[in-house]
Amino acid sequence: MKKLAQVWAAALVLLTSVLAAPAPVQAAPLANNVHLFYYSWYGNPSFNGSYRHWPQGNHNPPQDVGANLYPVRGAYDSGDFNGVVAQHMAWIAQAGVGVIVYSWWGQGSYEDARVMGTLNAANAYGIKVAWHLEPYSGRTAASTVNDINYIHSRYGSQPAFYRDPARGNRSAFYIFESLRITDWAPIEAVKPNSIVLAQTTDTSKVAHFGGMYTYDAIAGNTAPGWANASSFCRANNLVWAPSIGPGYIDDRAVPGNTTPTLGRENGATYDREWTNAINSQATWVSITSFNEWHEGSTIEPASANPPAGFGYQTYVGAYGTTGAASETAYLDRTRYWVDRFSPLPTAYISLRARVNNRYVSAENAGAAPLIANRTAIGPWEQFERIAVSSNTFALRARANGRYVSAVNAGAAPLVANATAIGASETFQLVTNTDGSITLRAMVNNRYVAAENAGNAPLIANRQAIGSWERFDLITN
Repeated sequence: MKKLAQVWAAALVLLTSVLAAPAPVQAAPLANNVHLFYYSWYGNPSFNGSYRHWPQGNHNPPQDVGANLYPVRGAYDSGDFNGVVAQHMAWIAQAGVGVIVYSWWGQGSYEDARVMGTLNAANAYGIKVAWHLEPYSGRTAASTVNDINYIHSRYGSQPAFYRDPARGNRSAFYIFESLRITDWAPIEAVKPNSIVLAQTTDTSKVAHFGGMYTYDAIAGNTAPGWANASSFCRANNLVWAPSIGPGYIDDRAVPGNTTPTLGRENGATYDREWTNAINSQATWVSITSFNEWHEGSTIEPASANPPAGFGYQTYVGAYGTTGAASETAYLDRTRYWVDRFSPLPTAYISLRARVNNRYVSAENAGAAPLIANRTAIGPWEQFERIAVSSNTFALRARANGRYVSAVNAGAAPLVANATAIGASETFQLVTNTDGSITLRAMVNNRYVAAENAGNAPLIANRQAIGSWERFDLITN
């Protein structure tokens, strides 16, 4: 029997390695506001030298794994970038998801060694990579800052590295079990380039964070505290990224565990959680998970005909599917919900100078300096306000998609020519007692003026607010 098992293991490993992933195809645009938790901690003898993670719960792969569902790809290795990982990205693209949240366990970890290969595979399918910072031994707020800086330095130049274009092109870091640490003040240092999310709905625990998420697919079924968390995030310009999943079961991975089980109900659970997330006015929807097999929260295809005798569940019955069609049922349903989840329509603003009652224009489609010379609002007079911090923002011109910059540290007129947000592209809004507003450039702490009573370009050069520095903010 032992020899037969070895033959079976070798055959399965060979089959896994030769299964070719589909060639990358540019399909419909992927949703960058839907994020999918992704795990690269698996290993098998063909790549890693031994099985890793699959034996959890004292199981004996390849047929017997520590999960209640069995992968279509068998007990695969997360280092098989051209085979398994490429197939994963093809499936994720099929589901319409544009961002994976990579489970990362520290500098030099097993998962860290697999980042570059995963980034390359993701890039081939137009998928971006955000980060799930796990609670490795010794993690602190200070070490988290060091980790974020390390990830930016090591991987930030890769094309698949996720940055949110609607929030200053900042990257995203989800902090799992953030409540283990009470003082997160050090993460203020990374706010200019990173959105850091706390795992909680407790609004008293998110000081210094850029948003909130939940991860727990069981909680997503009833959404406790989601309405309050969502309202808090909207009021404080934070990201609200509730986590949803198709179900939960960890009986084979953690024998004797008393964690509740959440049944899939042939897809009804997943639909309910998606509905809860959309109704909560989510900024992003985070999905738990693509391939956390030990917790039975996967949407990765599961075999409809798993090895017999081990009590595996299947997706058969999900959304009325049977056989092979059931294996991708949750990918297909994810696509259905992705197509129905969209952020609020882009809200553009316009600025009308009080001194001449004219609208500010990104003149010559943004190629010339901003000037208050228009009597009506068109695309050149519309800007998107992008949050940089809780009280600062950037302006992205609709005319060319570029950010308004106080050129030469404010010594030159404002121009919509920047491709990224820095100090010169960051402004603060001052509300005046007469109902007008004034923009203060953070690069030099000076106020923006409609120079020469609006006859000359806007420039951030004033130390006090007068009539030339007052504008009306118009929401389109």
